[in-house]
Amino acid sequence: MPDLVGANLQDAQNAIQALTDFEIAITTSTDAGGAGRMQLLDSNWTVCAQSVAPGETITTASMIDFAAVKVGESC
Repeated sequence: MPDLVGANLQDAQNAIQALTDFEIAITTSTDAGGAGRMQLLDSNWTVCAQSVAPGETITTASMIDFAAVKVGESC
C-alpha cells in the first residue's frame, strides 16, 4: 500500500486502481472533519488518513477507506 496521505482523493483512488490493475476498483472515503459530509466530487478532497497502512500488502479482499477533508481544510 502506498502512502497516499496528503494526496487528492481522486488521485489516491486512481493510484489504487492503477496499482492493482483495477482488481481493487472501488475504495471508500469518509469525512475526516467529523461532519459526515459525502465526498461527491473526489477531486475537492484531500486524504488525511488511510485504513491500510503504507507498506502493508493489499489484496482484492482489502477494504481501503480514505479519511478526507475538503481541499483547504486542515486534517
